[in-house]
Parts: sequence; C-alpha cells; structure tokens
Amino acid sequence: MELLDIMLKRRSIRKYTHENIPSEKLNKILQAGLLAPTSRNRKPCEFIVVKDKKVLKKLSQSKSAGSAMIEDADCAIVTIADSDKADTWIEDSSIAMAYMDLMATSENVASCWVQSHLRSTSDNTDSEEYIKELLDLDKKYRIVGILSLGINDTRPPAHTLDEIDYGKIQRIE
Repeated sequence: MELLDIMLKRRSIRKYTHENIPSEKLNKILQAGLLAPTSRNRKPCEFIVVKDKKVLKKLSQSKSAGSAMIEDADCAIVTIADSDKADTWIEDSSIAMAYMDLMATSENVASCWVQSHLRSTSDNTDSEEYIKELLDLDKKYRIVGILSLGINDTRPPAHTLDEIDYGKIQRIE
C-alpha cells in the first residue's frame, strides 16, 4: 500500500473487538515510532506498552473526555519524552505518534490518538501528572499522548482526495 493510500485510510477508531493484536504488528508499530525523526537526532521519545486491563482502565480516565476507548483497547502506547534531552519533545513525540498511527493503519490495526498534554481529568487533575503518577514516571518525562490500539472489523470508509481543501495551500513562486 502506498503512503498516500495509508493516509487516506487512517481514521480515529474508538471501538474494538476483543481480539489481540499480533505481536509482529505491534512490533512494527513500535519500530515506526523509533524510526521517527527528531530534532538534532536527540531521540527523547520512549514508549510504554500497556496491556494490563486494570492499568488500561485507569488510563481511560486520564482525561475528562475523549479517553474512554482505552479501557476496551487491546493495548495502549504511552509516548513519553525526556525533556532534559530535547526542548522539542512536543514536536518529536507528535511525529513519533503520527508514524505509529500510520503504521497501525497499514497493518489494519485500529487506533486513536488521545492527547494528554494540556488536558485534565474529570476532577481537574493535570492529565500528564495523572499518568506520571499512575506509571511511576520520573519528573523529567513529559507526555504528549497515548495511542489506543485494537482490532476493529468495521473501519469507516477511507477519506478521498476530493475532500482535501487545496485552498489551505499558499504558493510563493
């Protein structure tokens, strides 16, 4: 499948079957994150793969809205970044998550990006702090988000090139 086709097919999917993601597919998704470019090749990103159902349930409560699907996911990848290594941790983490999201699509694994940075839980706790405490992370780590992963047999239709708003492109020639 060509990259543009994968991009068109990529959708945020929040409902999963109870099937497990084959380890080969999960490893490819993680490899994509590790291959993502970073500013000055500092590689501040690390990935925590969560399969424990109790921890997934707690992660599903990491935001006041938009994280509930994590509870029913086969796994979640928490993307953390060592902020001491790079002041570009937000950008680096976002690129890594996007690479993993696209690889998940190419492997027919359903995914949904759950933003944690600048978000809060239902009791107004900072989402990053909630996750750091839950996973017992050092304070140097920052969290952009979580990639929720599962199997879904009813993927929405792919986007089409006709949906693209080419008016958002400006050219200086």
